[in-house]
Amino acid sequence: MKYSVLMSVYIKDNPKWLKEALDSIKNQTIKPFEFVIVKDGPLTDDLNKVIDDLEKEYNTKVIALKENVGLGKALNTGINHCSNELIARMDADDISNKMRIEKQMKIFENNPDICIVGTQVSEFIDEVENVVTNNYFPVSHDEIVKYAHSRNPFSHSSILFKKSKVIKAGNYQDAYLCEDYDLWIRMILNDYKCANCDEILHYVRVNKDFYKRRGGIKYVKSINNLMTKYSFFTKKDYISNMLVRTTVYLMPNSLREFVYKNVLRKGVKKND
Repeated sequence: MKYSVLMSVYIKDNPKWLKEALDSIKNQTIKPFEFVIVKDGPLTDDLNKVIDDLEKEYNTKVIALKENVGLGKALNTGINHCSNELIARMDADDISNKMRIEKQMKIFENNPDICIVGTQVSEFIDEVENVVTNNYFPVSHDEIVKYAHSRNPFSHSSILFKKSKVIKAGNYQDAYLCEDYDLWIRMILNDYKCANCDEILHYVRVNKDFYKRRGGIKYVKSINNLMTKYSFFTKKDYISNMLVRTTVYLMPNSLREFVYKNVLRKGVKKND
């Protein structure tokens, strides 16, 4: 089964981390058919060099956008350039276990009606070995649907999905920090089946900015737009979500970081 790798890169991404992210996909037990890289606006010379080096080594399509349009619009453009039905998402600073794609492929092979497969993830600082939290998601479709009424049921950059189903559901749209959650809700409403691997196969890089980005009135408004746009969310869902999320998003960054690590995620002790 062939697959494309879809990634968006913008000027603030770290070239070293980008290379490490690409290397983790190049080292998969099932190699990608192609990379589709969307340059979301002008990039630094160092970032361009990493992408140029990738083009020399692998089948790579580079889509250069004249200005920064945001993740949703960038992925909306990129997905149309992917040659394969199966598309693996990857962020420019995360790391995938070498078995990630192989194990996701097995789920697709054993369940032809499934359209989205994610994985469990660990969040790390600086080095993959320095895991600070584990983020666990429901595995079965029914559990995912139930979970989605209150929280995003997937780690976006761990996803392997079917291109045709994503496009039929309306593709990625512009929704600040909710581009993926917005898409998953539309796919669920279209009765597309979902799953998550029950293993940690993906590593998400975090730092102070990671938690800072998950705060502020703009994020509150984005969640409010999501919750009011779809019939999927009940009035009870809306009230409980907005009370909790508004509290977390508007609290000081240091406190929000504590909540994410110790309440919303499963903390990992230093000696684990």
